[in-house]
Amino acid sequence: MEDLLLTAAQFINTTSSHIFLTGKAGTGKTTFLKNLKSVTHKSFIVVAPTGIAALNAGGVTIHSQFLLPPATFLPDRFLPVNFSEGGNFINQNVLAQKHPMNSVRKQVLRSIDLLVIDEVSMLRADLLDAIDYRMKAARNNFKQSFGGVQVLFIGDLYQLSPVVRQSEKETLSKYYNSFWFYEAKALQNNQPVYIELTKIFRQHDPYFIGILNNLRHNLATHENIDILNQYFKTEAEIGSLSEVVTLTTHNAKADEINLRELKKLTTPSHIFKARLEGEFPESLFPVSPNIELKVGAQIMFTRNDNEEKMYFNGKLATVTEIKDDEVKVELAETHQPYGLKRERWENKKYTLNKTTNTLDDEVVGTFEQFPIKLAWAITIHKSQGLTFDKAIIDVGHAFADGQVYVALSRLRSLHGLSLRTRIPPTVISTDKQVVEYTNANHKPDEMGNTMKAHQQVFIQHLIDSTFDFSVLIKIIHWAVKEPIGLEKETMEGMKSVPTQIAEALQAERANTDRFRIQLAGLLTANEPDRFLERIEKGCAYYKNILLQCLEKLLRHKAEMSHQKRIKTYLNNLSEIDQALSKQIETVDKSRYLASGILKGEDKFDFELLTAQRIAKRKEIEARINREIKPIERKAKKKKKNQTDELSTYDTTLQMLNSGMDVKQIAKERGLVPSTIEGHLAKAVEAGRISIYKFIDEPSVAEVVNAREQLHEGFTSKDLYEMLKGKFSYGQLRAVTNHLMLQNSDNKK
Repeated sequence: MEDLLLTAAQFINTTSSHIFLTGKAGTGKTTFLKNLKSVTHKSFIVVAPTGIAALNAGGVTIHSQFLLPPATFLPDRFLPVNFSEGGNFINQNVLAQKHPMNSVRKQVLRSIDLLVIDEVSMLRADLLDAIDYRMKAARNNFKQSFGGVQVLFIGDLYQLSPVVRQSEKETLSKYYNSFWFYEAKALQNNQPVYIELTKIFRQHDPYFIGILNNLRHNLATHENIDILNQYFKTEAEIGSLSEVVTLTTHNAKADEINLRELKKLTTPSHIFKARLEGEFPESLFPVSPNIELKVGAQIMFTRNDNEEKMYFNGKLATVTEIKDDEVKVELAETHQPYGLKRERWENKKYTLNKTTNTLDDEVVGTFEQFPIKLAWAITIHKSQGLTFDKAIIDVGHAFADGQVYVALSRLRSLHGLSLRTRIPPTVISTDKQVVEYTNANHKPDEMGNTMKAHQQVFIQHLIDSTFDFSVLIKIIHWAVKEPIGLEKETMEGMKSVPTQIAEALQAERANTDRFRIQLAGLLTANEPDRFLERIEKGCAYYKNILLQCLEKLLRHKAEMSHQKRIKTYLNNLSEIDQALSKQIETVDKSRYLASGILKGEDKFDFELLTAQRIAKRKEIEARINREIKPIERKAKKKKKNQTDELSTYDTTLQMLNSGMDVKQIAKERGLVPSTIEGHLAKAVEAGRISIYKFIDEPSVAEVVNAREQLHEGFTSKDLYEMLKGKFSYGQLRAVTNHLMLQNSDNKK
C-alpha cells in the first residue's frame, strides 16, 4: 500500500479530523474504500450522491440515508421572504417539521464514529450542510460539525462537478462562493485534512502521465495538444478499428451510435430481463433491466470479476453465441471464450442489531442481471472509474470542466488513443477555484506535524466524549418528554426510571468536570504516565456507573414489555438503550486509544472488547429474565358482531400451514419475500413453528456450521458474506432464533 494510503488510515484511526482523500484517476481511492473495514476500528456508514455511485461504493444514497427531499437546502434558519427566481427551497425548520427522521435512522447516526462520503466532486455545498444539520439533530450535538462524527470525503475535484440548475444559482450564490463541497458552512471552521494520492496504477508511461497532469491543472501546452492531435483518425480509419469503444460527451450521441451499430447486425435479437426481488428502485439500476443482444454485438463489462479474474470494469467483449438464457462472448485483446454469468447487486439499508446494539446492514432488495452494456459508445460521464486499453475519444464539443482530462485518463497509454475530432484548446478547462483550493491545501511535507497536532486534539476529544454525559442526558430527556399511549395511572411510574438514570448521570457532573480539567492539565504538562493512570481509573469507575444504569434500563424495558399500548414508549426506551450502550463503548475504548496514540500506535483491534460487552449484556438480560416472570393476560371476549381479524403475522402463518411457500405467500399478499421471512423468523422465536417448516435441514446445518466458524460478536453481515449471499437475512435471523430457542429450552 502506498505510504499516503497508510497515512490516510492513520488519520482515520488516531484523529477526529475530517479528511479529504483525493488523487488522480487510477490512484487507488476506490480500493482504499473497499478495504476500509479491515483497516479501521471505527464504526462507519458509506453514502454517495447518486444511486450508481452508492452501489459501487457498497453504501446507500445520501438522500435515502438522511431522508432528504429533492430540494435546495439553504443554511438559514428562516427562508427569505422573496426569491429572485422560482425554485424548491428548504431549510432546517422545514426538514425538522415536514421531513422528520425516524427512530431507526437516528439510532444508526448515533452509533457511528465515521461518515464516509464517496464521489464528493458531485456533492454540492448545500447538500453537505443539510447532512451536517441531520447529524447534529440526530446526535443532539450542535456544538461540533456533523454532531461530532468524523467525515471521510473521497473523490477527485478534477473530474465530475456538482450539478446546479440555473434556477438555483442566484439564490445559492448568496450563501456560497462556489458550489463545491468544501464551501459548506459546516466546514468553514473545520476544513478536512487534504491527502492527495500520487502513485498512479492505471498508467505507466511517464510522458502520458505528464500530459494528463498538465490537462488536469490547466497547464496544457501547445506541444501537449499537438501530440494528442497526432492521434486523430478519419472516419474511414475509425471504421476499420475493432474491439474499441467511443467516449463521447452527450448521452444522445452514445445512444445513437449503439442503436445504429446494433441495427446493422442481421442476427436475431434476444432480450434478457433482470431478476428483481424486494425493494430496488429504478434509480439504482446498475445496468439496463432489459438488455438487448445479438450475436456480433460489442459489450462492455460494468464490474470486476472478483472470482475468476476474467474481466474488469470496462473490459470489452463480442457476443459469439446466444442459446436460451446462455450467452457466450469472446474477450477483447485475449480473444478468450467466456460464458456470461448473472451478477447480483444489493440494495441495503443501515440498521442496528437489536441484540448487540451495534451497526448492521440489511439487504432490502436485489437486482440480478448480466454485468454488461452495449459498448460501441459510452458517455465520458459514465466512463468514470473505467479503464480501457483502446478508445475512440470524441471531445470536440466538451461542455464541462475536466471532461477532456476524464476521457483521456481512462486509457492505459497513448498507444490506445484514437481521436474522432481534433482537440481544440478552447475545450480544455479546469475550474480555477479547484486549482486554487488544491494549491492551498496540498502540503505533503507538513503531514507529519499535522498528524501530531490532530492527534492531540483527538485525545482531548476522547476526554470530552468519554467523561461528559450531557449529550446522553439530553437524549434521555428528549426520548421520554412525551410518552404517548401510557395509561394515566401508571405514567408517572414509567417515566421515573429514565428520569432516575438521567439524574444519576447528572449527579456526576461536578466530578466529570473536575476530572476532564485534570486530564487536560496532565496532557498539556506532557505527563503521559500519570495521564494514562488517571484515565484508566476514570474509565473503570464510570463504566461501572453506566452498567448499573444499563441494568436498570433493561429491567424497566423487560417489565414494560408486558404492558399494553406503549409501543412508542418502548421505542423511546430503545433509543436510550442504544445511546447508553454507545457511551459504554466509548468509555471502554478511550483508554486504549489514548494509550496507543501516545505510544505511536496506529492500529487497534477492539473485537475482544466488543465480545466482552456483548457477553456482559447477555448476562444482565439473562438475570433479569430469570427474575421477571411474564404477566399472563386474560383474553377479552369479543362482542357478538365483532369479526375475527387475523394480524398480518398470523395471516402469514396460516398460509404457510396451508402448504404455500415463502414466494407464493409474498405474491399472494403483495409483499416482498423478506417481509414474509421476517414474520416466519418471529414465529420461530416464539416457538409457534419449526424452522424446518420453511428451511430444509441441510440448509439449517450449513448456516449453523458457518456461525461456529465466525468470531464471537460477529454481525449478520459477516455471516451473510461468509455464506456468499446463499441465504437471505431473514433466513439467517430465523436460524439464529431457532438456536436461541433451543438454548433456552436446554436451560430449563
